Amino acid sequence: VRQRSPPTRSASGSGRRRGWSVKPTTVKAAERLAETVLHTDLPDEVKPVAGGAVHYGMGMFSGAIYGAIAEVLPIVRAGNGLVFGAALWWVADNTAVRAVGLSKRPSAYPPSTHADALSSHVVYGFVTETVRRVLRLVP
Repeated sequence: VRQRSPPTRSASGSGRRRGWSVKPTTVKAAERLAETVLHTDLPDEVKPVAGGAVHYGMGMFSGAIYGAIAEVLPIVRAGNGLVFGAALWWVADNTAVRAVGLSKRPSAYPPSTHADALSSHVVYGFVTETVRRVLRLVP
């Protein structure tokens, strides 16, 4: 899941990018998980690590599901994983993240944000399929 938060001014200067700070969707998700599951707030110093854990956890989960489905439905492997990557971008970034209230509607973001996220997910899909194929060769 890619960062989808609109920029907000940062009083502390932490997380600044061109004078603005951005709270990644993965950090928002980590905060929500901490509140819902652990009934606590995440300390500020833990948020970047927790956001990374959410990001990579989602990647591992998506990759595992892809690997299982790709074994029984060969059509899922179309385009050597490129179609999977594009579909994951649409479902995760434009649908699921919005549905759980972690981002605004897709039209609230510039096309460059979508292009960056789509290209990243397409590369992820390609690498996921390539790794799946290599792992199938290992005895």
